Amino acid sequence: MSAAIATTGFQPSRALPREQVETAQVQTAQLQRAVVRTRLRLTRRGRIVFTGLAALPLVIWAFVVVLGSGAAAADVDSAGAVFEYVTVGQGDSLWAIAESIDPSGDVREVIDEIILLNGLDDAVVEPGQRLALPLAQ
Repeated sequence: MSAAIATTGFQPSRALPREQVETAQVQTAQLQRAVVRTRLRLTRRGRIVFTGLAALPLVIWAFVVVLGSGAAAADVDSAGAVFEYVTVGQGDSLWAIAESIDPSGDVREVIDEIILLNGLDDAVVEPGQRLALPLAQ
């Protein structure tokens, strides 16, 4: 059996006493604890402020859209739009109401106008329901 030993050729001129080595190790550990990298951490209040600042353009846009549409609504009101109202009776349908408004026109278009004007989900009406009707042209 053979063994090979390799050395770097470096030998310290003198060895440090054991107390100095232990003191140096303790100081190194304390410095490492003191120099811990800190990450950016947001508090709850910071997250609220950050979210509020991020949402601010969306809120401003919503106000502009809502307040900007007021002029369009005012134009419709100022155009003198007058509607005729009818109360739906037993057995009435939108088809019969649309035919009575504009017998010479396309009944389907009149029904669509009634649905849009009254904000209905579909063409189903119930007795006693009050509907705004477009004027025949």
